[in-house]
Amino acid sequence: MKRIFLMLVLSIVFQSTYANLLFDITDGLYKVKTMEKYHFMNDGENYSLLVNDKAVVKYNIKTGETIDTIFSIYKTKKYPIKDISGYEFSPNESKLLIYTNVKKRYRRSFTADYYVYDIKRNEIEKLSENGAQEVPLFSPDSRYIAFARENNLYLKKLEFNTETSITKDGQIGSIINGTPDWVYEEEFTATRYFEFSPDSKKLAFVRFDESKVPQFSYMEYLNKDAQIDELKLYPSVAQLKYPKAGENNSKISVCVYDDFYKNVKSMQIADKDEDYYIPRIKWTTSNNKLAVFKLNRNQNRLDMLFANPKSTLSKLILRQENKYYVDFENIDFMHFTSDSLHFIGVSEQDGYRHVYQYGINGNIEKQLTKGKWDVTDVYGYDDVKKVLYYQSAEISPLQRDVYSIDSKDKKTQLTDGKGTHIATYNNTFNFFIDNASSLEIPNKLILRTNFGTSIRLIESNSALASKFKALNLPKKEFFNFTTSENIKLNGWILKPTNFNSTKKYPVLLTQYSGPNSQEVLDKWKIDWECYLATQNIIVVCVDGRGTGARGTEFRNCTYQQLGILETKDQVETAKYLANQSYIDKKRIGIWGWSFGGTITLLSMSTSEQIFKTGIAVAPVTNWKLYNTIYTERFMRRPQENFKGYEKSSAISCADKLQGNLLIVHGTADDNVHLQNTMLYTDSLVAANKQFDMQLYTDKNHSILGKQTRRHLYTRMCDFLSKNL
Repeated sequence: MKRIFLMLVLSIVFQSTYANLLFDITDGLYKVKTMEKYHFMNDGENYSLLVNDKAVVKYNIKTGETIDTIFSIYKTKKYPIKDISGYEFSPNESKLLIYTNVKKRYRRSFTADYYVYDIKRNEIEKLSENGAQEVPLFSPDSRYIAFARENNLYLKKLEFNTETSITKDGQIGSIINGTPDWVYEEEFTATRYFEFSPDSKKLAFVRFDESKVPQFSYMEYLNKDAQIDELKLYPSVAQLKYPKAGENNSKISVCVYDDFYKNVKSMQIADKDEDYYIPRIKWTTSNNKLAVFKLNRNQNRLDMLFANPKSTLSKLILRQENKYYVDFENIDFMHFTSDSLHFIGVSEQDGYRHVYQYGINGNIEKQLTKGKWDVTDVYGYDDVKKVLYYQSAEISPLQRDVYSIDSKDKKTQLTDGKGTHIATYNNTFNFFIDNASSLEIPNKLILRTNFGTSIRLIESNSALASKFKALNLPKKEFFNFTTSENIKLNGWILKPTNFNSTKKYPVLLTQYSGPNSQEVLDKWKIDWECYLATQNIIVVCVDGRGTGARGTEFRNCTYQQLGILETKDQVETAKYLANQSYIDKKRIGIWGWSFGGTITLLSMSTSEQIFKTGIAVAPVTNWKLYNTIYTERFMRRPQENFKGYEKSSAISCADKLQGNLLIVHGTADDNVHLQNTMLYTDSLVAANKQFDMQLYTDKNHSILGKQTRRHLYTRMCDFLSKNL
């Protein structure tokens, strides 16, 4: 009797301990303090931070001591703003550009009210009196600011307080100057497409003509005005130009505005009917050489052209080709050296992502990094000391470390070879902040010298570590196995609290599986699998083929068959787990979001019939329904790869669905449209397949909101409780 009573007490204590864990996780209670707002100063000895959204404060890097309050909303001669959303310095650090009243446009872009603060004079003025602005940019000499507004570009001359219109043809749904259309922003991850020349006298920009891009519409049901709490009788229609696979993209041109002549010239970079992308433009160290990066429509050829802003003629300097695709992100690693004789670039020509030194004419002079591992980030190149700083997966695909390599090929590992290290360098490359974490240790921010020596601990996240440790939850463990196709896959497993190897447990696979993604990494990440472990569910994550840090072939083998090999690898994972003595092979589930949702549907629709339950959130159900840039990068156009699109369509195999399915979508998802779920579920109905569905009103792809997230994860937990 005493034993039964004790077990009952322990059960009550256990339940009360973890009762709020799920909401604590969805509310972000276990998110780490990060360093996203650190701004390093030109002198290399100090940095600044935004404090309480009210002030910009300067600190010493070595000591962390406060040096000065650069700006405070309480100490200006005028008091025009209530809080600060963000800021940036002019190149000479004499002025601050401060913004407030942010209004989101798409995932990354926004409009805001910008103010220019003169530090010495303690004076603040509006950047423009003519409406909110987008992505303002200081000129290198700090005398001008270029900015976008309503599809046009403007130039503010600070000395004269004048505003000049650079373009006038901008029109909603037609012409965009200097800022991206929807698909460029989403897939090329940039919000600004204009750059000043080194002498500040010219402004290069990309012009988008989206007039022939098909328009997509979706309903919005709720009142956006928080001040109005009344029923919206008639839904409004949101519209955006969204090119789906195989459809028309924006027509692109590259232009240069000359402030002396007050004219705009279009650069000659392509044939008249050529279909191409311009993911980036970047000035070299010369005022007469604008680097224009041009991708063909299939994205398997990347050209770097040098365009002359006077003659408008361009010259091909470098061409990278790949039988799969060329990763546009490599462009962001490019650096033109101050001597104007070289540039540093990244290529995958030897089967791995590595860094090369090129002559300014485009010829390779030297391979700077070598080995059967991928460089995963390039932090910069010190022109003075001729030292490259980078991150790689040299030790293991599961880890990230920071390295330097000098002109004599001396390589130095700057971090400890444990977990994941992300570096942020100061302007002079003599210090970096090491953002270090592992599966068991939340992010620590450590200031290090350029030789890796630790100077001080900036942030330990010790309170978070103690709070999480007190929960006494089980720990993730890494494992690997070899599939029937002789492919070695990496994974982690989280076993339930009080795991007993003699018992059999249900298992849920969690995965994203998208190209060049990685979920199996030795880094801190707390998600709902921690809660599931308290509910006697084993959670397993395996990175299948197509994921990152294992070389070009592993990453690109899914080309033109997106979802096929990824699905095979999740099925193989389930088979491997089914053979483990502690797994109930009749209770295996799978879930995922976005690409992971797609793989969930495909994995439940094979002849294996190994999954009892699945949850798919915001899935793409036919790649014809997704955007051009992402889809065609991996699948080419439907006109070229009809069989590939058909084989990888969840809609096409809806009649083969086996198991209990919950499908979730936000009704205002501008990325993966609700159309995907509606067409897929219609096919399920036609095939007489039962399913559960959960919609979230006016929510986008991320399905954000404190109460919304609580509802979503409660819904998914309840579904697993009943069906797994």
